[in-house]
Amino acid sequence: MLQQFLAHEFTRTRYWARSLIGWQRMSTARPNEAHRALAALERGGRIEMLVTQNVDGLHQGAGSRNVIDLHGRVDVVRCLGCPQRIPRAQLQAELVRRNSRFAALDALAAPDGDADLDDVEFAAFDVPPCDACGGLLKPDVVFFGENVPKERAGRAMDALHRADAMLVVGSSLMVLSGYRFAQAMAEAGKPIAAVNLGRTRADDLLELKVAERCTDALSFLLSGVEFSASRTEDVHLREEAR
Repeated sequence: MLQQFLAHEFTRTRYWARSLIGWQRMSTARPNEAHRALAALERGGRIEMLVTQNVDGLHQGAGSRNVIDLHGRVDVVRCLGCPQRIPRAQLQAELVRRNSRFAALDALAAPDGDADLDDVEFAAFDVPPCDACGGLLKPDVVFFGENVPKERAGRAMDALHRADAMLVVGSSLMVLSGYRFAQAMAEAGKPIAAVNLGRTRADDLLELKVAERCTDALSFLLSGVEFSASRTEDVHLREEAR
């Protein structure tokens, strides 16, 4: 929670200690076929804007250019006291320099890019301040209890108003910051399709749902076959047949 991060030094040191371990894995992540398929759709003129709730930058790594990182980027660190922003890799080097004992630890990766580091004395962890103003450093991501910046959400909504349809890939849309776009699309009378294993919050708004792994459902886009309107119709027909 943002409020806990701001109010308690222990929460901040615990976060950065866990992040030191988690970043060692996070930084080696590479795009998969689903990321590359969406980039192929953009190159084919089928995607105007990709709005992602992920914070890993893998869509850009796969070649997508028109991307709105709705919840920010974990590979960037910002200062809460001044406009300073630095690469996460730069902070990682400083964290390791100051905390060599922690850097030697290992733990299971956690969903938010940190690690499940337990039974450790976090008070001994040394977190550097901003080297420009001495302020608090925070990953440039939207924490729980924090709002998506209005300008960012506005750009996503503008793209939605221009769109003919929406494709939801690999999201349950349980978080309102993503679900509200599906709501707006439905209110505009525009079709929504989803590729997702399990229930989504927008199930009753969908024209089409493909209950498969994203990589499996989208892999045909990487087969070298030109993606066209007839290909789109074929996908619809195959799903109806199921």
